[in-house]
Amino acid sequence: MFQLPFPVRDANASSGNKDLGDLPEWDLSDLYEGEDAPELKRDLDWLEGACADFATDYEGKLDTLSAEGLLECILRNEKISQIAGRIMSFAGLRYYQLTTDAGRAKFMSDCQEKITNFTTQLVFFTLELNKLPDDHLANLLAQNPDLARYKPVFDRIRAMKPYQLSDELEKFLHDLGVVGDAWERMFDETIAGLEFDVEGEVLGIEGTLNLLTDPDRTRREAAAHALASVFQNNIKTFSRVHNTQAKEKEVIDRWRGMETPQTGRHLSNQVEPEVVEALRNAVVKAYPKLSHRYYELKRRWLGLDKMQVWDRNAPLPMEDPRIVDWAAAEKTVMEAYNAFDPRMGELATPFFTKGWIDAAVKPGKAPGAFAHPTVTNVHPYVMLNYLGKPRDVMTLAHELGHGVHQVLAADQGEMLSSTPLTLAETASVFGETLTFRKMLDGARTDAQRKVLLAGKVEDMINTVVRQIAFYDFECKLHEARRGGELTPDDINALWMSVQAESLGPAFEFMEGYETFWAYIPHFVHSPFYVYAYAFGDGLVNALYAVYAEGEEGFEEKYFDMLKAGGSKHHKELLAPFGLDASDPAFWDKGLSMISGFIDELEAMEG
Repeated sequence: MFQLPFPVRDANASSGNKDLGDLPEWDLSDLYEGEDAPELKRDLDWLEGACADFATDYEGKLDTLSAEGLLECILRNEKISQIAGRIMSFAGLRYYQLTTDAGRAKFMSDCQEKITNFTTQLVFFTLELNKLPDDHLANLLAQNPDLARYKPVFDRIRAMKPYQLSDELEKFLHDLGVVGDAWERMFDETIAGLEFDVEGEVLGIEGTLNLLTDPDRTRREAAAHALASVFQNNIKTFSRVHNTQAKEKEVIDRWRGMETPQTGRHLSNQVEPEVVEALRNAVVKAYPKLSHRYYELKRRWLGLDKMQVWDRNAPLPMEDPRIVDWAAAEKTVMEAYNAFDPRMGELATPFFTKGWIDAAVKPGKAPGAFAHPTVTNVHPYVMLNYLGKPRDVMTLAHELGHGVHQVLAADQGEMLSSTPLTLAETASVFGETLTFRKMLDGARTDAQRKVLLAGKVEDMINTVVRQIAFYDFECKLHEARRGGELTPDDINALWMSVQAESLGPAFEFMEGYETFWAYIPHFVHSPFYVYAYAFGDGLVNALYAVYAEGEEGFEEKYFDMLKAGGSKHHKELLAPFGLDASDPAFWDKGLSMISGFIDELEAMEG
């Protein structure tokens, strides 16, 4: 019920840990001062009583409520979500700061169990809402405009109506959720605890993955082999986690009568399966003109007969290996945000000044980057693993975009602020694009322009091509698991089946690369999440084209879109810009931007 953030490895992997300046750390006191804070105990006690009172007052009675009574019920439910979300945000963020600390892990687990126990009594709420006749609910909404504001919430809940089980079974599944969470935690802790020996230096996963962008090819190769060796040594554990999670999903989906393993994700994203299919097909069809063409260029730049996987994110020979310190990164992103609209800069400033960002790489810290909205009466927190590469500046711009979006949407309240994954990437990718354009405009030489364009193309390929390949891998994995237990070799084969197709003929694949599915957290934490990245990138490319054409009042429309949070469907949000994601040509528009950058790079070759 209360989803924790999970560490997301952004496409923009990075390397080098030099003189980065004063890197900010989180100040979590806006949530609670500590584990033993009296406010935390007060909120847990309140939550226990509030859940029990809610069940007493409303269970079996939703169909008797007036419009005012249903509104009061919704507001009470929203308050419960807010307090529970605050507790879990605090526990989760502390855990991700130091995942190897047993005390923090226990604290988070204990909080999750308590909240699950308290909120089991609330399972009836959505079940009974779904039993209300359509005309009865429509009549109530018509009577009270404050209640009618929550129509998108009712629509989202009632989309699950065909898949709803009995009240008793729904409560059982709610209680059982902590078991699935335990498998996710085992995955996180296993990943965080892995050690990789790279030429005598022992590193964690973040540092080792970052070496795949090292200028020294032998170092990149050593890192790739270290990753393959450690993944192979732990492959039975990763295989067990994936088998168990996929089987649990298959059982629940089967009981619910969901048509496909992807159905639940599409429902939660409020996106039609045919829209996702159009996106997927457009990207796969474009592999030859995107990734295959770009990597052929890169192969020539690197002077190689064949690229290996450790060359995929290699810096270009003409690339400046400079380290961008934190102050310079902040200045670049803030200037780009302010140039778009000073309001964007105002919204971003407190992240840097008030302890809303945790930037440094530290032992035991979760890898990757994320922005967690916490709850609407606090503020988001951004996690980075900042190592000073120019692409880390892009990651900062990306996560800060999420943060700004979450601040703007907070006024919608707990139930309406949360944006579906497909639209959740909008502000992040747009912020990244603004920053990239600012850096491109500032390029002083053709070589600098070439490096920036190539870096952007790589990021877009990682965001669009790679994520759709991930999506295809997941589709194959879940389909295959329906036929029985999968061996590590079975999963390896599925992984390799999408890699050559997406990356193209420029590549050879080293022995051991077949295990590289093992470390990607999305597959475990949030099945089929990955297509949201490609959706967001395509959507923003189309949106940016409208902005670049000088659309009248674009900034105002853009802020309105972010403020809407989850209160509107993607069709409604994109209409003011003259865009429609259900039109197959929409995706070609976004992909043509990537293709255009590759055209420019090819032209530079003369």
